[in-house]
This record gives sequence, structure tokens and C-alpha cells, in this order.
Amino acid sequence: MNQKSGVVVGVVAALALGAAGHASAAEPKAISQIVGGLSQAWGLDFLPDGSALFTERNNARIRKLDKAGKLSEVQKIPGVATSNEGGLLGIAVSPDYATDQTVYVYYTTASDNRVAKLKLGQTPQPVLTGIPRGAQNHQGGRLEFGPDGHLYVGTGDAQNGSNSQNDNSLAGKVLRMTKDGKPAPGNPKPNSVVYAKGFRNVQGLAWAGNQLYISDIGASKLDELNKVDAGKNYGWPTCEGACSTAGMTNPVKSWATSAATPSGLEYFKGSLYMASLKGGTYKLTTAGAGSKLYTSLGRTRAVEAAPDGSLYVITPTAIHRADGN
Repeated sequence: MNQKSGVVVGVVAALALGAAGHASAAEPKAISQIVGGLSQAWGLDFLPDGSALFTERNNARIRKLDKAGKLSEVQKIPGVATSNEGGLLGIAVSPDYATDQTVYVYYTTASDNRVAKLKLGQTPQPVLTGIPRGAQNHQGGRLEFGPDGHLYVGTGDAQNGSNSQNDNSLAGKVLRMTKDGKPAPGNPKPNSVVYAKGFRNVQGLAWAGNQLYISDIGASKLDELNKVDAGKNYGWPTCEGACSTAGMTNPVKSWATSAATPSGLEYFKGSLYMASLKGGTYKLTTAGAGSKLYTSLGRTRAVEAAPDGSLYVITPTAIHRADGN
């Protein structure tokens, strides 16, 4: 994830944790709503000045939340086609924003999913197109810059599990590319942006040091937390959860789909935080042990470490801030 700096203020009323007994001295204990009334908030990242940029999936808007808590509209992204899970999804600020002034977005069109770069207020320039889209679901959509400075992209299988095992498809994969959309140096295949395969619908990307972890939504049985390494195969659709199939890598943790349905993922102060569309946010070790926090918030879409040392928890209609103490 790119380096973030600045101070974020402007917190409104405090909310209590939804599940008693889950707090400890090492985790954020108080959580407050910064802004509400949002329309399908999906992805969020921070500018160098500490203000946040976030996307709203259904109306294709990028909006800005400044350090004083003031909300403003930045721009709409043209050509976005909304479906049940499609629309304007991930957003990532260039780690070199101070010099290149560039932001990246992932969005669904009528024919594909794609990644584009833009300077705020200007027309996006696609850098990677042809990511298969599902008619309604399994679009993936998460964007994050890794500690190596390259852009990582989580995609869905486009409602066709065979895509995930097809090396010629960008669906059901983790992609790794340069800021111009080219295969990053050191990828498993020099002419391919594919970094790892065998996923159903990647929703979260996070690094513990230099180790990548992803969250993946299962079908009807098990959701997954995966420790992802270059060139490995994580099993879908042959495996949902752990299996013994040769050449396929098991998740570090799985949950019943009724309990998790994971979304965004963040590594924050020694723990993984995983948003849950079934409500709350999981706090986990890198081995997957842990439990839910913030269940009073209901469905959570993303979690992001803020420049001031707090944790932002995003729901479809609001952005909250955990104090980080």
C-alpha cells in the first residue's frame, strides 16, 4: 500500500462496539461516524495531504472527504455500467502522487471491467481493458499499490469458474502491473499481468510486510483468506476452501459464507482487518485467528489505514473512523 501522511480530523458522534468482549488494549476501541448519507461507497484511498478520495459504485462518482470532515464531489467517471456488483469500484492513489498527480480507478463498462488512470477532474485514460465482466456479479474490483510500487488488481471470475484456471483470461486472478498497465517486472510470465490465479471474486488486498493477503468470496460453502505468492493456483472452481488437489494452494482460513462474505482487507498495527458483507469487521492474525468487531455498523465494505494512525471503516452509506489507540 502506498505511503500515507497527514492528519484527519472532523469526527462526529461516537458509536459503541457491537460485540462485547472483543476489544483489547491493542485494537481501536472507539469508532465514530465521519460522514453519512452515501450511495454505495466502495473503495477509498488517501491523498498526501491526508484527505480521502472514495468511490460510489452506483452513481460512478469520486468524492473527497477533507481533513476537516468536509465532503465534496470530485467528478463522475464516464462509461460506467452499473450491475448488481458492477460500477465504479476500486480506487488507488499513486505512490508518486506528489509528482505525477495520478489516481487509478477500476470500473465496469457495458463490455468489460477495466483499470484507468486520471488526474483529478480530467477524463480517465484506460491502462488495462478486457477484464471479463459478469452479467451481474463477480466483477472483483479492488486496487492497491504494493510495497514494490506496482499496482495490484483483484478480479472476479465473471460468473464463469473456468476463467479462473484459464491462463489467457484476466478473470479470477490477482494482477500485478506497472503504472502504465504493463506486466510488472518479475511476474510469473514476462508478458502477462497475471500474478496468481484460482480465485472466485477477489475483494480485498493487503500486505503484512512484503507478504500479500487477499480475501475471496466463496460460492455457497466457504469464503477464504489467502496468503498469495507469485504463480500459485488457489483452486477455484475445483476447490472451495481447503482441498487436497495437487498443485492447488489452500487458504490460511475459511469461513461459512453465511458468516463472512468478505470485502476489503487491510493490515493495521499488526493485525489484518477484513470487512464483512454479513456485518462487522474481522480482526485477524495472519493465520486467520480472530473475531468480529464493529458489528453495530452492519454491512462493511472496506477498511483503510489512515495517515493519522486511525482505521477507516467504510459501509455502503457511511465512513467511520476507529481511534487507533
